[in-house]
Amino acid sequence: MIRASWGGVVLAAAPRTVRVEGNHYFPPESLSWEYLRGSGTRTVCPWKGVAHYYDLVVADGTHPDVAWTYSRPIPWIRRIRGYVAFGPGVTVERVDDTTEPKAPHTPTNGDPA
Repeated sequence: MIRASWGGVVLAAAPRTVRVEGNHYFPPESLSWEYLRGSGTRTVCPWKGVAHYYDLVVADGTHPDVAWTYSRPIPWIRRIRGYVAFGPGVTVERVDDTTEPKAPHTPTNGDPA
């Protein structure tokens, strides 16, 4: 699992992301949207298109332009359409998704485990 977090708040978690230029782009369904608010900032990348930014809103305040997405990327990079990447201050890391406790083994045929 790949996780993006800010000060212990999980912003996104997905089994896979799309990596472009060193950034992990998270699928939209993997985001905790309650922490993101459209900022109105736009930038243009000549090889990806127009990026739309999000502010991060958490307990310690609002942090401008922490995340971005390409709603209509240039065709060669369309696989990131609608996916969201995070900038400085956000920790993106691979985490062990096997930390869920496993149910104890219960023999079904009367044999000891």
